[in-house]
Amino acid sequence: MGLQRPPEPFDRFYSAPEPPSPSHGPRLLKLLAVLAAVAAAGAVVFLVVPGRSDGGGGGEDAAAVRPMTDGASREPVRSPEFVRALPSPCGTVSQETVDRAVPEARRQQSGNSTLTTCTYAAAGSPARWLRVEAHLYAPDNTATPVEDAANLYDERWAQAHDAPPARTISLRRQPDVGDEAYRWAKAAEAGPAVIGQVTARTRNAVLTVSYSEPAPGAVGRRAAERASLDRAAAVAREVVTALNHF
Repeated sequence: MGLQRPPEPFDRFYSAPEPPSPSHGPRLLKLLAVLAAVAAAGAVVFLVVPGRSDGGGGGEDAAAVRPMTDGASREPVRSPEFVRALPSPCGTVSQETVDRAVPEARRQQSGNSTLTTCTYAAAGSPARWLRVEAHLYAPDNTATPVEDAANLYDERWAQAHDAPPARTISLRRQPDVGDEAYRWAKAAEAGPAVIGQVTARTRNAVLTVSYSEPAPGAVGRRAAERASLDRAAAVAREVVTALNHF
C-alpha cells in the first residue's frame, strides 16, 4: 500500500454579501399613501360645502340661488325697514301745499292706526277738493307687511284698469313716487270736473291722493286733466316723504 498524499491546504476567501439593489417599492408606497390622504381630504371638503361653484367666480353658494317662479313679476324689496306708524290724517301735507291746491279749504279727517283720510274742500267751489288717504300694514299686525301692501296696490291698479272707459280719461304708470305708482285721470260723476288720482306704495304703506279740478268744456277738460294729475303727483311725493319718516 503506497503512501497517501497529504491533503493540500484550501484557503477560503470570504466575500461580504452584495447589498441589495435599491428598490422603488417602499418609496412608491409612501407616495401613493400621500396622494390618497390628499384625495380623502378633498372629498371631505366637498361634502362639507356641497353647493360651492367650481368656477370660483365670487364664491357664490349655488344651493342658495332659487329660480323666480313664473308668477313673480315684482322686484324684491330693497330695504328691510318699514313704516311703523301713520301720521295724523291731515299731517302729511303742508299748509302751504293745501293753500295752493284748495284756497280757504275746509278740512275733514278720520282715521285709526292703519287707515287715515283727510279731505280739503273749497268753500265756494264744490268741484275743487283734495283728498289724501293712507293705508298701513303694520309689522306688528302681519308677518308680511310689504307683500300685503303690494297686494293692495295691485288691487287698486286692477280696479282702475277695469273702470268704465267712459269715465277714464287716461291711466298710466307714474314714475318717481314711492316704490311703485300710477296716475289716473277720470271724469267726475257729478258736474264738469276732472279728478286726477295718484296711488302709490312706499314699503308697507299704500297712499292715494285725489285732486278735483273744474273742467268747463272740452278745452277746459284737457287743461284740467294735466293740472289735476300734476297736482296729485306733487302732493303724493310730499305724502311719501312724510310716511318715510315714521
